[in-house]
Amino acid sequence: MSTAIDRLPARLMPAEWEPHEATWIAWPHHEPDWPGKLAAVRWAYAEIVRVLCENERVDILCHDESVKSQARSCLEVSGVDASGYRLHVVPNNRCWLRDSGPTAVRTREGGIEWSHWRFNGWARYDNYEHDQRVPNALEGITGLRRVEARRLDREEGLVLEGGAIDTDGAGTLLTTEECLLSDDQARNPGLDREGYERVFAEYLGIRKTIWLGRGCAGDDTHGHVDDVARFVGPQAVVCVHEPGPADANHEACQENLRRLQAGTDARGQPLRVVTLPMPRPVVFDGERLPASYANFYIANGVVLVPTFNDPNDRLALNTLAELLPDRRIVGIHAVDLVWGNGTLHCLTQQQPCPG
Repeated sequence: MSTAIDRLPARLMPAEWEPHEATWIAWPHHEPDWPGKLAAVRWAYAEIVRVLCENERVDILCHDESVKSQARSCLEVSGVDASGYRLHVVPNNRCWLRDSGPTAVRTREGGIEWSHWRFNGWARYDNYEHDQRVPNALEGITGLRRVEARRLDREEGLVLEGGAIDTDGAGTLLTTEECLLSDDQARNPGLDREGYERVFAEYLGIRKTIWLGRGCAGDDTHGHVDDVARFVGPQAVVCVHEPGPADANHEACQENLRRLQAGTDARGQPLRVVTLPMPRPVVFDGERLPASYANFYIANGVVLVPTFNDPNDRLALNTLAELLPDRRIVGIHAVDLVWGNGTLHCLTQQQPCPG
């Protein structure tokens, strides 16, 4: 189920709870992602920026000057402190920066650089020509070195999204077989489990990969791990749990839980696994959406948690408050957001502090 790779990494992906210099997002503008709900989604973004910029800078990509003006107006009306964010005109197709953006890693010397994955619209959508250039833009804005991740079995770039991986910052990584090893929406045809682990070791400093089974129902990415299991501390993982046998998530949740409970981290230590509830199914226009409390985002001093007007909202917030006692837990209404097939973790990308 997993393999340890013993090598001293030239770079290491930090855990999300390590100090951030900034959070990167992209202002929503692609109406087909939220038919009939784009206006509401913009106000949700303003609230996200308001909470984040109390603790760290927020850098916002705007598709063009009109989107930049719209974002500024929305943020001003919402009372967001203008000193807490920066607006950058960078063309983009969609706002899911967790996936189109690069992954920040810390070098052996303590600096930060970007691991740049190829982006192909989750091997599902055709309009990603702007999104695939987002890493180049972040390199230019930040001045941080960008390293293009390559497959190690052939001379081509590796396709990967940030939502497909999660790490403890100490060499352990979570991912799913459904996302990376399935022939459906195949990111890197022909690349096997060992091949991915070699790439994770090379570009993220990973020494132990824990392979879970499937993601959650309704996920158009075909199995991103950030909807089902997340690290919340050293050796500590939350795993979503659906007790209802008739629910589409039940079997996958049970299998993922079993794998985590039997797993160990890169140091060979057993994991502390805590279950996180699932909200009742969120359905819009006959489509089940990937509503999950696991799509939270850990920032400096705060954790943003998606909520769904559900009785389990409180249980999810309390569970994360117990696991992350040094941070304020803030629920963000996500019923409109999830109509775009993602919520808080999907739309954010952290830039860690050097050192």
